[in-house]
Amino acid sequence: MTATLDRAAARRWMDAFAADFETQRVRLTELDRAAGDGDFGANLRSALGKVQQRLAADPQTARAVFAAVSDAFLDTGGTSGPLFGMWFRALSRALPETDPADVTQLAEGVREGTATVQRLGGAEVGDKTMVDAMVPAVAALTDATGTGPQQALTAAAEAAEAGAASTEDLVARRGRASYVGEVARGVLDPGALAVALFFRAGARALDG
Repeated sequence: MTATLDRAAARRWMDAFAADFETQRVRLTELDRAAGDGDFGANLRSALGKVQQRLAADPQTARAVFAAVSDAFLDTGGTSGPLFGMWFRALSRALPETDPADVTQLAEGVREGTATVQRLGGAEVGDKTMVDAMVPAVAALTDATGTGPQQALTAAAEAAEAGAASTEDLVARRGRASYVGEVARGVLDPGALAVALFFRAGARALDG
């Protein structure tokens, strides 16, 4: 049976992301504390709690699921919450009004969301931000057009993980880590890691 990106898959995806985040929450918080203000884990946990509250209304399409996710993140404090909120909003708007969505639509949503994050935050690849994982994921999803969602998300996860790993040796030029300069070298960017977790959760959720 071929996996499809529909309402049920989107719900599984977000449930898997929330579970994976919880296992990594302490690590993400410690990374943010080493290079920022240490609130990333708490803010993301708050956002995911609000996601569950909104999903309790039982949105009926993948588009509606990610719209609810967007609203939850936009209602969360910190810098990353609104940026992720805008990213999820673009993802939602690229998906069809009726299920299922295809890889082309998914790739377009991630591309538009990443462009929005870059426009709002001014970050490029190499600046040690979530963008370092988002941009490779966009390229992987685009290259995977014509495959199924599970295969495409696996490719996106691998690309995002490599992008997140690349942030360890960088000196931040954007975000709070940019305030500490060389102190942040050797510290993985928690936002990029969260993006990688998101795509890996999606690949697992759609694994038939």
